[in-house]
Amino acid sequence: MLTGSKTTFKVRQMVPDIKERMLSHSGVNARGRDMFGLRCLPGECVLQRAVLVRKKLTAKEGGGWLSGTLFCTHFRVAFVPQDSPKPDDNADPVLLGDHDVALASIEKVVAVGPSRTKLVTASSSLKFTPEELVLYCRDLRVLCFLFDRLTPDTQAVEITYTIAKTYQPLKPGTVLSFQNAALGSVEMKQFLSNRRRDAQMNWFDSLSDWEQELERTGTCGWRVSSVNDRFEMSTSLPKFNVVPQKVLDTELKKTFAHFNEGRIPRWCWRHPRGSDLLRMASFQNNIYHEKDDIRNLELILFGGQSLCVVVELGDEMPSPTDIQLAHTRLRALCLGDISTSVSVPDDKWLSTLESTHWLDYTRCCLRKAAEVACLLRGGHLTVVLQEAEDRDMTCVVSSLVQVMCDPHCRTRAGFQGLVQKEWVMAGHRFLSRINYHRDSDKEEAPVFLLFLDCVWQLWVQYPSRFQLTGDFLLALHDSFHLPLFSSFLANCHRERCKRSQNLSQSYTPVNGWRDVVPRGSFPDSSDPPLPPVWDWALQYSSQRRERFTQPVSLPALPQPLFNGNLNTNPEAHRLSDSAPGSVFLLSRGSFSCSANLLPWRSGGGSGVYRKSHRRGGSSSENLPGLERLLKAWALTELPQGHTTIAGLQGPLDPYEPLLPLLLGPCLGVWRDCYLRGALHAQAFSHPISSSTQHPVERLAWEVQQLRDKLALASSTTNTVPAKTQEPRRTDSNLNQNTNNSTFLFPACRTPGPVVSRTMPPILNLQPRVPPASSSPLSRPGQRDSSKHTFLFGHPSSSEARPDQRYFPAPNNNAKLPKSNGPSLGS
Repeated sequence: MLTGSKTTFKVRQMVPDIKERMLSHSGVNARGRDMFGLRCLPGECVLQRAVLVRKKLTAKEGGGWLSGTLFCTHFRVAFVPQDSPKPDDNADPVLLGDHDVALASIEKVVAVGPSRTKLVTASSSLKFTPEELVLYCRDLRVLCFLFDRLTPDTQAVEITYTIAKTYQPLKPGTVLSFQNAALGSVEMKQFLSNRRRDAQMNWFDSLSDWEQELERTGTCGWRVSSVNDRFEMSTSLPKFNVVPQKVLDTELKKTFAHFNEGRIPRWCWRHPRGSDLLRMASFQNNIYHEKDDIRNLELILFGGQSLCVVVELGDEMPSPTDIQLAHTRLRALCLGDISTSVSVPDDKWLSTLESTHWLDYTRCCLRKAAEVACLLRGGHLTVVLQEAEDRDMTCVVSSLVQVMCDPHCRTRAGFQGLVQKEWVMAGHRFLSRINYHRDSDKEEAPVFLLFLDCVWQLWVQYPSRFQLTGDFLLALHDSFHLPLFSSFLANCHRERCKRSQNLSQSYTPVNGWRDVVPRGSFPDSSDPPLPPVWDWALQYSSQRRERFTQPVSLPALPQPLFNGNLNTNPEAHRLSDSAPGSVFLLSRGSFSCSANLLPWRSGGGSGVYRKSHRRGGSSSENLPGLERLLKAWALTELPQGHTTIAGLQGPLDPYEPLLPLLLGPCLGVWRDCYLRGALHAQAFSHPISSSTQHPVERLAWEVQQLRDKLALASSTTNTVPAKTQEPRRTDSNLNQNTNNSTFLFPACRTPGPVVSRTMPPILNLQPRVPPASSSPLSRPGQRDSSKHTFLFGHPSSSEARPDQRYFPAPNNNAKLPKSNGPSLGS
C-alpha cells in the first residue's frame, strides 16, 4: 500500500479492510450501526480512522485538548471523544456532531511536522510524518488535531491523504455527489420525506401565509395577488405578491413590463404608525406609458398614501463585487496564509482591518436602514427601496429595517420568517452568490453574510431586545456554507418548485404546482430531497439548540389597528407644505425632487422614456416639510409613562427603532465568527512545541493580570477620603482619543463600574519578559515571539505575578484609522 522511502509516503490504494467496511456499512439497515463509536448516517461509509488523536478545543469549548478517535467518511470528518456516551440507535440522525466538519466546508488541509508545514493536496507527497493536522474551513473555523506518539505513522499519513483527496471537488458541479453521500440513501430519503416543517414560523409559500402577515401587521388597503402563480409575469418573483386592493390582476399584468425582470413594487411590511415599506427594481427603458399604466403604477407606488419616498440603493451601497473583495480580505486577515507563513504584524492589524472595508460596508447598511426606519416612524407615507435588480441590497435594507422596528422579527421564529420572506421567497440569488458549484466566480458575493454581520452588530448593542442569540446567528452562518439545504441551493422560488416537484419547465397547472410525484418516491436516485435550513434538529444536538434563544421580557404589544395609526399626534408629522402625490428621492442622506424620478412625469405624461431616471440630476428645490419629518421624530412627545430607548426610566415603546451607534469604536468584528480560528491559525503559521505556551495565550494572561490590578487599585482608591485622593492622571482614561478607531470586539461588561470604564476592549501592550525566577508552571515559553502576531487569546490563568510590569505603548506617533462617517444624527 505504501511505496517510496522510509520518510516519503504516497497512498496508492485503499486498505482492503476499509473496502469491506464500506460494503458492509452501506446497506439499508445501516442507521442503527456505529463504527468504532461513530454514529454513521444511513449509507455513510468510513474511509479511514486514526486512534489516539487529540483535538484542540476553542476558548468557547473550554480550551485545552480532547482525546479521541478521528474518522474520515465520504461526507464528513468526525471526531469522537474518548469518554463520549454510546450512540442511541433509536435517536433521529444528526448530520454533524459537535466536533465534526463536512467535507464540503473544508478549504485547506495542512500537515504540521517537527519543523515545517505543508499544504496537502490530492497529488501531494509528504516527506515527513505529520504530528498535527489542521483543517481550514470555509466558515472560518480552524480544526486542529494532534497525533499522539503512540498513533501509528501509517494512520496519520493515510487519514491526512484521505481527507485531502475526498474534500477537493474534482470539477464544477460535483455538489450532487456530496448531497448523495449525506442524503442519498433510501432510508434517509424516507426519513426526510416524513419530516414536518416548523409550525411556529411563517414560510410565505401560500396565500394564507401572506394573509397571516397582513393580519399580524394590521395592514389594510392591500391584498395578496396570485397573478404570478405560473411564474409567467416574473420568473424571479414568488407566486404570491402583496399589491394595493384597487389594482386588479388584469391591470397588474400590464405593469410587469415596466420594471427590470418584471420585479414590480411590492409590499414588504407596515409600520404601526401607518407607513408602508415597498421594494422594486429599476424602470425599464424605452417603454411607452399609457394613461392607464400611469394610473396603475402610481397606485402601486403610493399604496393609498399621499406621499412617496424612493430610496435609491444603487449609488451609495456596496456592489456584490465590493462585498466579495472585502470578505476575501477579511478572511485572509483573520486566518492568514498558512502555506506561506505570512501574517500581519500587530501594529498594522487594525489598519489592515480598516483597509478591508468590511466594517465600512456594515456601517453603510446600518446607516441606510436607520434612515429608512426613521422615515417609516413618521407615518402616512410609502418608502420604496429601489435597486437595479432588486435582489441584493434591497434584501439587506428591508430586513434590517424590520429587525430594528418589529420586535417579532427579533424572535427566532420571526427572524426565520423574515429571512424566508425577504430573501428566500423574494428571489435572492443564493446559489450564484454562494457559488457552491465553483462555476460562476464573477457572481460570487456573500451578501447574506453581510446581513448577518449587521444583525450581530444590533444584537451586541441591544442584547436584551433580542430573543435569538449570537449562537443562532453563528449556526446560520455556518449552515450557509453547507450545500445541503433547499433554502440556499436555488436562485428563486421557481427553481425550488421545479426541483422539489420534479416537473418540467413547459407545464404548470392553473392552480399552481401539483404533487405529480407521490410523496416519498424519488424516481431519480441521484436527486435526494433537500431539507430547509430551519430544520435545526437535523443539524445540531439538543444542547446546541438550547443556546439559540434567551429569555427576553418584551413589552406588551398593542393590538394591531387596521387603520395603521398608533401615532398620538399624527398632525405633527404631516408634511403640510407638500402637495398630495409628491414623490421624493432619498439618496446619500439627502432629499431631492428629481425631474426624472418617475419616467412618465418627466415627459409630461405619456410617451417614450429613453433615459434612466437614476442619471437625472437633483434639483435645488428646498424640502422643509420632509426635513421636518426626521426632526419631528426626535422631538415627538411620547405618551406619559413611556420613554425613548436612550431614556432612563419608564417602559420602552416596542415600535421605537433600534438605532445603532455607528462611530468607529461602536462597531466591532464578529469575534466568535471571524476570530474563532485566528488563534489556531497563528499557532501553526510558525510551528512551536505543543508544550510551549503560545504568545497569544501569554498576552491574554498578561491582560487578565492588568484587569485584576486595575480592579484592586480602584477598590483601594474608593476607600480613601475624597480630599486625600490624588488627581486623575491625564493618561488614565485609556479610551481617550479613540473615537475614530475600530475596536475588534465590544468591551467586556464587568460588574465594577470603574473597571468597565477604564478597561478598553483592546490593549496595546509591550510586556517585558519575566525573569527566570518565575514559576515554571505559569512561565511563558522561552522561544522568541517577535515573529508571532498577537491577536486575541483567552484568559488561561489568573495567578498574580508581582514581578511583571506593563508599559502602555506610546501614542505620540500612533495613527488611528478614521471612521468613514459620523454616527446617525450627527
